[in-house]
Amino acid sequence: MNAQWKKGILELCVLLLISNKDRYGYELVEEISKKFTISEGGLYPLLRRMTKDELFSTYLAESKEGPPRKYYAITEKGEEMKEKLLHDWNDLKHGVNQFIQEEVDQIEKN
Repeated sequence: MNAQWKKGILELCVLLLISNKDRYGYELVEEISKKFTISEGGLYPLLRRMTKDELFSTYLAESKEGPPRKYYAITEKGEEMKEKLLHDWNDLKHGVNQFIQEEVDQIEKN
């Protein structure tokens, strides 16, 4: 998958996952990796930027498996961004699907 596309899609996926429940970084990597390949190294800079942009707040919580974990919780600004990105995604998906259907129709004509 194109790296630029993945970067934008990853931001939306992270917002969607964290809007359902607070999550820590590795948990996000595991969940997203079930759908498409990502690296931890690509996710953590994104989480830092999104936190700096006030889309998330963070807190530490004890872990049974080692040191405390940093959890990310979506903010009101993050919810607004999620809604905007969902709207943008749906517009993009609709437009791309139209191009694909036009191509299929053209192929079937020939």
